[in-house]
Amino acid sequence: MARLQDPVTILKGVGFTRAKQLEGLGIRTLQDLICHFPRGYEDRTRLVTIGELEEGVPACFRAMVAGSPRAAHIRKGLDLTRVQVADHTARLTLTFFNRKFSAGQLEYGKEYIFYGQLSGDYGGYGMTNPVFEAPDSPPVMTRRVLPVYPLTAGLSNTALCKAVSQALALCDPPEEILPPQVRAEYGILPAAEAYRMIHSPASMEEAAQARKRMIFEEFFLFSAGLALLRYTREEKPGAVLTDLDLTPFYQALPFALTNAQNRAIGEIVGDFTKGRVMNRLVQGDVGSGKTMVAAAAAYLAVKNGFQAAMMAPTEILAEQHAASLGKLFVPLGIRVELLTGSLPQGQRRLVQDAMASGEAQIVVGTHALVAGSGSFSNLGLVITDEQHRFGVSQRAKLSQLGNSPHVLVMSATPIPRTLALLMYGDLDVSIVDELPPGRQPVDTFLVNESYRSRMNAFVRKQAQEGHQCFVVCPAVEENQELNLKAAETWAETLQKRVFPDLKVLLLHGQMKSAEKDAVMSAFARGDGDVLVATTVIEVGVDVPNATLMIIEDADRFGLSQLHQLRGRVGRGSAKSYCILTTQNRNVQTLERLKAFCKTNDGFQIAQEDLKLRGPGDFFGSRQSGLPAFRMGNLGTDLTTLQQAQQAAVAWIDTQGTGNTPEAEALRRRISVLFREGGPAMN
Repeated sequence: MARLQDPVTILKGVGFTRAKQLEGLGIRTLQDLICHFPRGYEDRTRLVTIGELEEGVPACFRAMVAGSPRAAHIRKGLDLTRVQVADHTARLTLTFFNRKFSAGQLEYGKEYIFYGQLSGDYGGYGMTNPVFEAPDSPPVMTRRVLPVYPLTAGLSNTALCKAVSQALALCDPPEEILPPQVRAEYGILPAAEAYRMIHSPASMEEAAQARKRMIFEEFFLFSAGLALLRYTREEKPGAVLTDLDLTPFYQALPFALTNAQNRAIGEIVGDFTKGRVMNRLVQGDVGSGKTMVAAAAAYLAVKNGFQAAMMAPTEILAEQHAASLGKLFVPLGIRVELLTGSLPQGQRRLVQDAMASGEAQIVVGTHALVAGSGSFSNLGLVITDEQHRFGVSQRAKLSQLGNSPHVLVMSATPIPRTLALLMYGDLDVSIVDELPPGRQPVDTFLVNESYRSRMNAFVRKQAQEGHQCFVVCPAVEENQELNLKAAETWAETLQKRVFPDLKVLLLHGQMKSAEKDAVMSAFARGDGDVLVATTVIEVGVDVPNATLMIIEDADRFGLSQLHQLRGRVGRGSAKSYCILTTQNRNVQTLERLKAFCKTNDGFQIAQEDLKLRGPGDFFGSRQSGLPAFRMGNLGTDLTTLQQAQQAAVAWIDTQGTGNTPEAEALRRRISVLFREGGPAMN
């Protein structure tokens, strides 16, 4: 018997070239090959007659060769072979291009099983390049459910099928990690059976059963890993906060908090009393007031003798947080400092000294908090804003600046709860699902180019009333093929031809960091009427005076991204608007955008986006920590995900530290899965 870790080169027909092709698919070992699952199946089990063939529908049929193959050389590099076949219902001409040898194997008067697709017009119907087998031969290309694999250049589906069959015959499939009681409760196949069925199902029902097993296993494995992570973190002692009186904090606020904010603060207070490290996600829609929830947590940390650190993804957002927290806390006798990369060296050293002495009680910053040599005297609370924007190592590093500090994560990216539990499965989740009083919903409209002059007039009207406007473009530079609005040329057009009397600013991701910050700060101060930008403004820009958001070529963005962009306006007391433009005429695309215009509920939008586009649109890149599943689809397999999460958490709680074969195998697989991210994966 071969071993799963043996290289694919031990297989017959897999030499250097084929091994290189397989490596292009991430396949190096027999286990990689066995775990390279089909992306779909072709049901070739049902035989029809020639008379029952439908144009454009692939099918299997049994027919006799009714004449000898006739070959013709058309031109260099093109040979054509025709042969007639027949059954009791009709005759059919088969045409083979550059398959003279294959077609020559068809013997006059003999029957074969063919598989192909009928095509034709008023001149007659035929079939091109069908595959065929003798009726008494083993079913390889016909009379079976054929798996269809993800492929790469030079590698055919037939070659991959043969390689997988060999691998399954040579070694046992990966070991069982799902406990018998879990398989029984959720109707899940055993591993050995599932691995055979997924590559060689006897029916489409078997293929569906095998797929269900693999999807469930993926979700179970990841959820169990997060549950184990939570289990180890819950054993980690954390500082108990005893002075929990928030009255002075509430009295300092110029407004009353919403019920949702109070609920989240109550959950944080509960965490502070448990004697273990808090790991909590505060998730809320754009403008829901998560920062005030974090401020309450920071206030309690300081009251109990600890320091608090807040890390923001951009300098301008860090500056805004430092300013708003300073305004709130300085009257309460709490010192707030800002630490960013652009601070002059002398000023940065003063802040770092204040951190080390404990005089700086709340420190707001960017990655500069973890990049320099600064250290905290007694860091008790770590807050990260827009958590998924940071690399895993940066978040872990910030936590390591203190002695097991409490951790509070904030995210303004609305995520359906099921996905949030997967994404942040080792965290407790608080959802702030209520907008503060006074925040008006943003009116959203979808228009085409015929409305351009009216739109320009509306921009001018907003400017005349003293307000500002964002214009978001999907591209930085012009691309003739894509025909999209490009920020650079559109900003120039608006300034020179459309609004010569207004001040138009430009902001995009290819600009240097200092330049971006300067433009954004200028716009936030009111020094500019129109800001033309790419999605670099998506997160954390607070310009209360901006009342209009125009998103050009809106069909190029996901719904969640559109919602984040729309959240840049409506932050002041004036009525705000969002206008989506598109030249796309696709019915589904227009319906999607119209649906977006009807709601301001980020969670509802996120659920819809998850179905349409998958999870990538929420997190943007692999640094998010979201796993890349081979089989599971986070948009369509939510029921299986929920079942696997429930089963995994229950299993870890009761049996996860046991020594059964499944528990040991599961821990080994979890170890491999989490090795790169380690305990800081989330």
